[in-house]
Amino acid sequence: MSATPQKNRAARRVLAAAAGLATVGALFAAMPTATATATEPGHGKGHGHGSHKPSTVDVQLLSFNDLHGNLEAPAGSAGTVTEKQADGTTKAIPAGGIEYLATSLRNARKGNPYSVTAAGGDMVGASPLLSGLFHDEPTIEALNKIDLDVTTVGNHEFDEGAVELARLQNGGCHPTEGCYEKGKKFKGADFPYLAANVTSEKTGKPILKPYTVWKKNGVKIGFIGVTLEGTPNIVTAEGVKGLKFHDEIETVNKYAKELERQGVKSIVALIHEGGSPASTAYNYDCDSPGAGDGISGPIAEIAKGITPKVDALVSGHTHQAYVCTIPDPSGNPRLVTSASSFGKLYTDTTLTYDRRTNDIVRTSVESANHIVSREQPKAADMTSLIGRWNKLAAPIANAPQGFISADINGRGATSPESPLGDVIADAQLTGMAPADKGGAQIAFMNPGGIRSDLVHKASGSEGDGVVTYGEAFTVQPFTNMMNAVDLTGAQLITALQQQVSGVNEASPKILQVSKGFTYTLDMTKTGAARVVTDSVKLDGTAIDPAKTYRVAMNEFLAGGGDGFPALGEGKNKLVGPSDLDLFNAYLAANSTAQAPLAPPAADRITILK
Repeated sequence: MSATPQKNRAARRVLAAAAGLATVGALFAAMPTATATATEPGHGKGHGHGSHKPSTVDVQLLSFNDLHGNLEAPAGSAGTVTEKQADGTTKAIPAGGIEYLATSLRNARKGNPYSVTAAGGDMVGASPLLSGLFHDEPTIEALNKIDLDVTTVGNHEFDEGAVELARLQNGGCHPTEGCYEKGKKFKGADFPYLAANVTSEKTGKPILKPYTVWKKNGVKIGFIGVTLEGTPNIVTAEGVKGLKFHDEIETVNKYAKELERQGVKSIVALIHEGGSPASTAYNYDCDSPGAGDGISGPIAEIAKGITPKVDALVSGHTHQAYVCTIPDPSGNPRLVTSASSFGKLYTDTTLTYDRRTNDIVRTSVESANHIVSREQPKAADMTSLIGRWNKLAAPIANAPQGFISADINGRGATSPESPLGDVIADAQLTGMAPADKGGAQIAFMNPGGIRSDLVHKASGSEGDGVVTYGEAFTVQPFTNMMNAVDLTGAQLITALQQQVSGVNEASPKILQVSKGFTYTLDMTKTGAARVVTDSVKLDGTAIDPAKTYRVAMNEFLAGGGDGFPALGEGKNKLVGPSDLDLFNAYLAANSTAQAPLAPPAADRITILK
């Protein structure tokens, strides 16, 4: 998702060692039910998993996506999946955590001699403090231990730039912070990161391997990895400096031909781009009668354009759960999967490999998403890994920052304006309002930069209602520096219109706004007309298009990120503290144990439907 840090984030950290944090206790989960079978018209269903013919081999493909360094079980709504019940109702089920994901994958592999594990990108970046504080070395170590075979890059793999991404692949201690554990050198990823559509401006060549071939006993399956072409629009300029991002369809088709020339006819594309299913339930059958195309969004169009040489697509980016079939250019159904995010689900796909043709029997491809249950035993090696890194992070992670009276939802909010978004915008305005700090009158926060909720009953021993540094970091992990700039009233209104038009029309990105700034969105209209211009007010006074206002926002938005070029037109920029520093300062100044911060009403944006 969107929002990113600067490459010099390392300079804003402090490292220490002390006692570790506790992990989330085991809860409960449910058995999955959804499956999708790609069956070509006019053909009978081929044999399924476990039913072998001499010339075929069933290859198990386990996949997941958008882990974002969530080693500990994510808290609040970020740690649940929605399950559709038999009576049509839905149920929120706690899931995720690397201790449980490792157990799930290891159990799933039992009895499957041909098993390969792949991921759809964003394994790291926007990570909780346990991983993010150490530049995601703990997550790479965990992925090595769970035997990940291959992943594509996502947009968040570029949060700290191509040089840092290369270090995650190849190993070596951090260039400014050094090695985090005495006598231990970071060895890098045992699995290949693929970046077929990301090339160096200087050489024109992919910055990492474009594809890899998994082999076992004569069985060969090629994996091509791409990230979304629009990565530069959702990553800071420093993160993508010197890089070019190319069309996903053209790139996959190019390397599918190359693999075929090498005799590799079974191909899976790992694509860090996604869509949205009609239902948020992980076990929704998007191939059921009346479900339409199953999923909407960029991945649907990409899937329709990718060569039939590719047998299945593992996707990501949108943090959604789906197992669907979408017709390839020949009109034959082809599987497209996504396993939500944060390790809450994994996808188990059976690829039936024909040794005579060296190709996948498309009619026998079956797949289902499975919940990563918290009722199952934790993987002991993952518990040990978490404890080891928590011990290093503890002095920083456990430091109290403030107090809340109830959950303040951000990522898990049910409306475009979130209570936590309001808190963050207010924190930014408060920190940047003094004349010598920027003189801000308004603050905007991009919704994709809010990575979690503030949970009243969080894990750990700090007690209900205490917000620790680690919890605040999980909400605001990018350490973006704050900017205050001059924008005219006309530019402000244009920015509001860009929330719901242009690149953001299909999936609006509603800016979170500071106190005193109000306006109305009429979602019965289309495009820029959705913004009711005469409703845009500051402290009850209509915004004057000709007047200049001081506006605070993070450096990502100030650079025009997330499809807001109007915000990139600001003048007289003043650089302030980091967004996380302002967030923590606001919590400290506006809450005590006796008077905790309550969730705001989230009533600054009126939405007409």
